[in-house]
Amino acid sequence: MYEWILPSLSEILAENQSSVAECSPAKAERQWRVSLAATEHLLLNTLAAASVDTTQGLVLAAPAPLFSQPKLTQSLQTVTFTAKPFNPLALMPFQMPGAVASINENEEIAPHESVLPLLPADPLGAEQFCLVFTDKFRLVLVLTTHKNGKKTFSFSFEPEVVQQAWRSLGARVMLANPEFFARLDTLVQEYSPVAPDCRIMIQFSQLLLQELTEAEETKDSLLGIADKEDKENIPCPMPSAQCPNPDVELLQAFAHEVRTPLTTIRTMTRLLLKRRDLDASVINRLKIIDHECTEQIDRMELLFKAAELETTISAKSPKTQLTPMSLDQVLQQSIPRWEQAAHRRNLTLNVVLPQQLPTVVSNPMMLDQVLTGLIENFTRSLPAGSHIQVQVIPAGDQLKLQLSPQFGCKDSSKTAIPATPPIRKALGQLLMFQPETGTISLNIAATKHLFQAIGGKLIVRQRPHYGEVLTIFLPLEVSNKHQFGAKA
Repeated sequence: MYEWILPSLSEILAENQSSVAECSPAKAERQWRVSLAATEHLLLNTLAAASVDTTQGLVLAAPAPLFSQPKLTQSLQTVTFTAKPFNPLALMPFQMPGAVASINENEEIAPHESVLPLLPADPLGAEQFCLVFTDKFRLVLVLTTHKNGKKTFSFSFEPEVVQQAWRSLGARVMLANPEFFARLDTLVQEYSPVAPDCRIMIQFSQLLLQELTEAEETKDSLLGIADKEDKENIPCPMPSAQCPNPDVELLQAFAHEVRTPLTTIRTMTRLLLKRRDLDASVINRLKIIDHECTEQIDRMELLFKAAELETTISAKSPKTQLTPMSLDQVLQQSIPRWEQAAHRRNLTLNVVLPQQLPTVVSNPMMLDQVLTGLIENFTRSLPAGSHIQVQVIPAGDQLKLQLSPQFGCKDSSKTAIPATPPIRKALGQLLMFQPETGTISLNIAATKHLFQAIGGKLIVRQRPHYGEVLTIFLPLEVSNKHQFGAKA
């Protein structure tokens, strides 16, 4: 007997599996996140040979985004389901009746930009799920929260089970928007139900084991003792995943709650920007909205990743995740954003680079995000008129990136850098609050954990008359440790 008029996904999987045991929330969430990471790697492996310019799969999910790899975000179409209170504007992508604004009927709306509401009484609102449709396999993963507080995770590659899950979701789409259901059903049917190759099943099992092992290795690594030379910079010990910290859970929930509506706003903004009948001033304002949403979404993503590291549930070991990468490419994309962030606060920023930038070993997905977040917080801590210097120099088998406020600027009217550090108050385990500016950011320990996760090391020092100086060390690729000349 179903709890509602339509079965939830967990009910469908429970009917088709011999036993699905309830467990602690921490254990079930760990199973969910490890399985998502394994699914992401499986998709990357199966889609590796195809062009990113063509759509190669469909994902129906709650919540989203689930995958962060650029290849997947470009290759997969995504439809997100949400049980949160729905603003009428959020119905715009589906041209629902009563929408505050409308979109031209002939305008193409990308499925990966779609958001669908769930009815408040629907038990599916208590589930996190992911349905994956590709030419190689179909997969459903479900994490459900029961009324007694326990959680259950389950998954299935069986074509019939995935098809039943789609029929249950499809019925909900039919209730909310019959016109969109027809389009979505056509997309699903493009990926015919086929029994997955046994090699895919074996690969998924191996990836699961790898993710579980990496999570344990990361926990051991992050609990290790730092170098004796830098005792003042030893990060705080990581809490056990078996004893979830309320502050961490609150931060994860907060980051998700902020990121989700901002993503919807950005989606609607980008849909409006596709229109050709808008005034230039309207387009400029929409671009500002898009930029501000993107900036805050990135901030929330960074907070969420920091919270994940603290739980040691889905964090990956630097030894296995890090790869050689071009630092030059990262900096070319990042420096204009850093300069723009400084300019908005009436600061000047100068970046000094070597003649040749080396290949470093880090996490390509996170390095730009973590560096940009650090510089954003640094600029927020300085008074208007300050000058910042970012210097990249070789340091043995590492590359040193130093961020420091500078005296002796050409413009003598600029405000002097304060000799004392700004006042910061702790907000729980991960955040700090700066009363003078109203800024909330990650604390030093959490920021160091992020740099550890991408193979680097952050050192923070207070220098008399120079203010706060941040130094980041990144390991060089072994075959690329050569000499550099400086260039401004």
